[in-house]
Amino acid sequence: MPDDMVEAHIHGVRNALAAGWSVLARGGAALDAIEEAVVIMEDDETFDAGRGSFLNRDGKVQLDALMMDGSTLRAGGVGCVERLRNPVRAARSVLPRSMG
Repeated sequence: MPDDMVEAHIHGVRNALAAGWSVLARGGAALDAIEEAVVIMEDDETFDAGRGSFLNRDGKVQLDALMMDGSTLRAGGVGCVERLRNPVRAARSVLPRSMG
């Protein structure tokens, strides 16, 4: 990571942490907290997630996301999706329908 990007990354991670902690402080579930924290990073162009992603060789942004529930070991994921602002939300929507 270039030296001039360190502060932006620290700021972004702190914002993600605050969003996740806010969910937990309200009594929300860990999966909800994780989803909200990742959304913050997906929306932050500092990170190579979400809209800040790199282009593939065809000049497109394709995204992958996966969420796992540690208590059930179920996972939900999406791969090579396009035009989704927050692929983690799509992965989360798949999670309850996964086989376990």
